[in-house]
Amino acid sequence: MNSLINRPAAKWLVLLLLAVLWFGTLGYRKLITPDEGRYAEIAREMVTTGDWNTPRLNGIKYFEKPALQYWATAASFEVLGESDFAARLWPALTGFLGLLAVFFTSRKLWGEATAWLAGGILASSAWWIGNGHFLTLDMGVSAFLTFSLCGFLLAQRDGASAKENRNGMLVAWAAIGLAVLSKGLIGLVLPGIAIVAYSIICRDLKLWGKLHLFKGLALALLITAPWFIAVSKTNPEFAHFFFIHEHFERFTSTEHRREGPLWYFFPILAVGLLPWTSLLPQALKKSWVSSEQFKTNRFLLIWSVFIFAFFSKSGSKLPSYILPIFPALAMLMAQTLMDISGKTLRWHFVWIAAPGLVLIGAYPYVSTMVSESTPQIYNAAYAAWLVAAGLVLAGGAIASFILAGKGKKEAAIATMALAGLVGGQLPMVGHESYAYTNSSYHLVEAIKPQLTPQSTLYAVRYYDQSLPFYLKRTLQFVEYIDEFEMGQKSEPDKRISLDDFIARWNSDIQPVAILQTDTFNELQTRGLKMKTIAKDARRLVIAKP
Repeated sequence: MNSLINRPAAKWLVLLLLAVLWFGTLGYRKLITPDEGRYAEIAREMVTTGDWNTPRLNGIKYFEKPALQYWATAASFEVLGESDFAARLWPALTGFLGLLAVFFTSRKLWGEATAWLAGGILASSAWWIGNGHFLTLDMGVSAFLTFSLCGFLLAQRDGASAKENRNGMLVAWAAIGLAVLSKGLIGLVLPGIAIVAYSIICRDLKLWGKLHLFKGLALALLITAPWFIAVSKTNPEFAHFFFIHEHFERFTSTEHRREGPLWYFFPILAVGLLPWTSLLPQALKKSWVSSEQFKTNRFLLIWSVFIFAFFSKSGSKLPSYILPIFPALAMLMAQTLMDISGKTLRWHFVWIAAPGLVLIGAYPYVSTMVSESTPQIYNAAYAAWLVAAGLVLAGGAIASFILAGKGKKEAAIATMALAGLVGGQLPMVGHESYAYTNSSYHLVEAIKPQLTPQSTLYAVRYYDQSLPFYLKRTLQFVEYIDEFEMGQKSEPDKRISLDDFIARWNSDIQPVAILQTDTFNELQTRGLKMKTIAKDARRLVIAKP
């Protein structure tokens, strides 16, 4: 990477291009259900009510996660307005900052050439791209865990001064506090597991004397404790639900209906690391060889393996849970990429072309898929985006293969990284093809002319998380519980029975309800006076005639 790192103007141009590609598509897609609608709506309600202490979803207390990302998104709404772009800004921003943290840490540890490779690998990895452009909590907590990892590596590296050790560890502890405030105790547990495992496996007990435990824990508590205390004072039910139900029970049981086999995360890792997956075996093998007193690469390996194993053993699994290991793997693979000859690298590009060809070949299958909830026309539209992504990925691999064969290793890697970044964005952008079925935006636009400030809105045995965000108002639940059980127990009026709904419907002046076909048919048999004012493949909206 010497021709790039010796030209400051080129470095700034690369950073600008990355920023444009990274942030430029955030507002293209409508928010989808459940995650994007949920987390945007909680933040919207903070802005609307002025209560930034007690998170609420559809007007109901919601304590599944801490408040940091809600605050960040609410602040984004205050500054930029309530939009799809503003809603996704926090995961995109934290993901981008995670890239910079990996770059600067790698530069300090292994030099600028390796730093560019590490940053490029992470920026073009499919799973980092996907989670950086999707509104969930996982990118935020993963970014703070990355800051913690980077601070720890810089603090413990051979040759670090006492001041560098202290400052690096304080950064790590502060990041742990922010990770806890992003998604809970996992922000402390994951780094803790890695450090304990490393000190035992590598027999490095001296490490514990350089962690600044008392100062660090005090700093982490200073960051996290104020909100936990404040929300517990206002809501006595919070502590048991959050710490017991959402942590211990989530890990040890399958009641959240998110179980999966032990191998659940292996295909996610393989696909998520594209277009660099083929480098992983060699990077893992090489990582164990170390002559350092603090074995940086061994720690990166242990960090990755133990976090992967932790979630593989958990009774609750979601694809994005292993996201925190991607920065560590990017740093390991960057060192491998530095040592690979152009001739050897060519064959990695051959493997990279295969997933692109698979995406292209999937067109006939995806484009003809059809179901009750997803008409074929939407699948056909999305299939075209998959073909485009496949062409970019396969084309980039072929071009990189040719460049590597000509001895232009740097150009080959840069081409593949750009193809990975663009190719990884296209399936995300193309998901707008499903906006009519996976988002409530178009449905809300269709019924807005029917709504007045006096309209009462009901969600009857059905709820789409993006509804209140686009309606800019909450709905009354009718026989709907799902993740709202705790909040409805503390505020029973937030859910009513179907009989109560019918009585209210008859007395309300301008009621509007959203429901599915089976409930609509039941209400017809009960003689409810109603008319359909909008519908799509999944639901109907009714009003009083």
